[in-house]
Amino acid sequence: MEILAPAGGWPALEAAVRAGADAVYLAGPSYGARASAQNFSREELAEAVQYCHGRGVRVHVTVNILLKDREIPEALEFVEFLCSLPVDAVLVQDMGLFALLRRQAPELPLHASTQMSLHTPAGTDLLCQLGAARVVLARELSLSEIREIADRCPVELEAFVHGALCMSVSGQCYLSAAFGGREGGARSGNRGRCAQPCRLPFAAPGGPGCALSLKDLSFIRRMPLLAQAGVCSAKIEGRMKRPEYVAAAAAACRLAADGQPIPPDLLQDLEAVFSRSGFTEGYLRGKRGREMFGVRRKEDVTAATEKVLGKLRNLYRAESRRVPVSFTLEETGGQVLLTVRDPEGRETRTSAHSGEFRLPKERCEEQLKKTGGTPFFPEETVVPPEGVRLSVAALNRLRREVLEGLLLKRQGRKPIPFSSRPYDLPPHQKAPASPRVRVSFRALEQLCPEALECPEICLPVETKEEELLALREKTAGKILLDLPRGFFGREQELRELMGRRMARGFTEFLCGNLGSLALCQEMEATAHGGPSLNITNTAALEAFARLGLASAQVSPELTGREAEALGGALPRGIEAYGRQALMLTRNCPLANSPKGCLGCQTPGFLTDRRGVAFPVVCRQGGQWCAELLNSVPLWLGDLQKEFLWADFAVLRFTVESPVECGQVLGAWQKGKPLEGSYTRGLFRRGVE
Repeated sequence: MEILAPAGGWPALEAAVRAGADAVYLAGPSYGARASAQNFSREELAEAVQYCHGRGVRVHVTVNILLKDREIPEALEFVEFLCSLPVDAVLVQDMGLFALLRRQAPELPLHASTQMSLHTPAGTDLLCQLGAARVVLARELSLSEIREIADRCPVELEAFVHGALCMSVSGQCYLSAAFGGREGGARSGNRGRCAQPCRLPFAAPGGPGCALSLKDLSFIRRMPLLAQAGVCSAKIEGRMKRPEYVAAAAAACRLAADGQPIPPDLLQDLEAVFSRSGFTEGYLRGKRGREMFGVRRKEDVTAATEKVLGKLRNLYRAESRRVPVSFTLEETGGQVLLTVRDPEGRETRTSAHSGEFRLPKERCEEQLKKTGGTPFFPEETVVPPEGVRLSVAALNRLRREVLEGLLLKRQGRKPIPFSSRPYDLPPHQKAPASPRVRVSFRALEQLCPEALECPEICLPVETKEEELLALREKTAGKILLDLPRGFFGREQELRELMGRRMARGFTEFLCGNLGSLALCQEMEATAHGGPSLNITNTAALEAFARLGLASAQVSPELTGREAEALGGALPRGIEAYGRQALMLTRNCPLANSPKGCLGCQTPGFLTDRRGVAFPVVCRQGGQWCAELLNSVPLWLGDLQKEFLWADFAVLRFTVESPVECGQVLGAWQKGKPLEGSYTRGLFRRGVE
């Protein structure tokens, strides 16, 4: 099982390699999901790749943020540079970049980042068909759910084994973008600049006030269970962490992967160097609830004493001899020849003139085994029975020369072919006109008479069949059925529900993730893209158009001008009203209360440190995850002239009464400001 360790900078890289990692993941100067890490310059990347390859360690580079149109050419040029090194894989979140790289570098292994929110067999298989070599699974999956994916998808699976857990499903968090603002734009987690407002106090009713902060994951002692579930790579989170943490986690994982016992003091030191109220196995064990929540306490910080850190530094103080080699020593024609070979067949050879005195075979073997200070260890030594005529000093010099030469050969590899095609933006051709209205309701009970006149009405797919049929008789508008954004372990249940709806003529669905889009493809249903598909550039719009989307809502993290500049022919829309979903959570934040998760049928709420209430809405009693909503709604109804480029505008109702829904529709029709508090979201401010 591969041990994949983080490297936020050079000290952490050395720590990972020397402590036993098989592969490292790191970022260049741009486009990584941890922009605040030390990261690597281009020159350092080239040096890091040589260092790792010489020691048999693979290098995965993260290019896993959402990109804007103006950034695509530079991102492609950066990946072309990575191919020249070459790296072993590139991690990608953005569907536009993924599609372009499959076209321009078909031999480059692409790994689907955990930011793609992949948590179902169908979604994982879709990425496999599109050319992903590996999928980094969502952290929220259980072992049995991972096994289901592995059984159905012929793609490598990577899963987190240790490190921080976000409250939100990765790629589905907009909390930092909503509140982590500063001059020049908001700090978006999807752009690698998360401000971590989730670690601030948010309290469920009666709870302790950390309802958006989970303990860190640690599953190291049970790594064999991950392997049995079909995971090929155990990933350690922590590109922002110190090298002592990286070394401790990598060393413990190395022992677990090799079937060796892990010393209890190593696990204690790992917890001391970083944890949040200890660790949890909740998601992998399928045991979610209040016990998963935790914060960074004073005792967690002070546990990392200099004594602990000093012990952990010993794990990576010296070069690790990890590459087996074979030596062959021979003497012929007055020359002593030494050849060294590695497991892949590379070899180097050097020679010296024979000397006057013969060195016995046993002494030759003894000297050849002295490979300390190098990444090599002798697996085999072949020496003539009579030894060779050479001094100890001369033999030591030969050993050093062949190992240095072998290291250089191991560092050099052929570049990955990259086709440098120009990135031309196709224009978006739409005559300025008022966008059509798509009204979306969390529950049919919110439906107001004004909505019946709208051209598109969106309701949850779980709405009762008889209610949908009755609504169809009342409206001339198109009815779309909203599929859940998170349906961990319930793909077949959703597939069957979609089949029943389609049998009654409801064939158009709103998709918020790749898994639901894959189901629409499979069932030949019409798919419309929701905002959580994170479409931020023209290439992504075109990629989703090729996947069959009939329309798409662009990312809420784009400004109006950025969205207007998107090209392509796919009809696109913008959210003009609604309490934005700031998080998609599998472990409901309301579970961090004395009564635990109640499977709420009506919205609950969290309260922040200022007393502001944020609604929490669950689907199917939490079986289809929960959403944390903004405390105030977005309103762009009085700015309609600024998005005439949009084909449709979404008015999304979540906690409103039918009367309030009617008032919003009335304000929309008149183009007037909304009564009460509201926000403009990121429509003008945007994200960094």
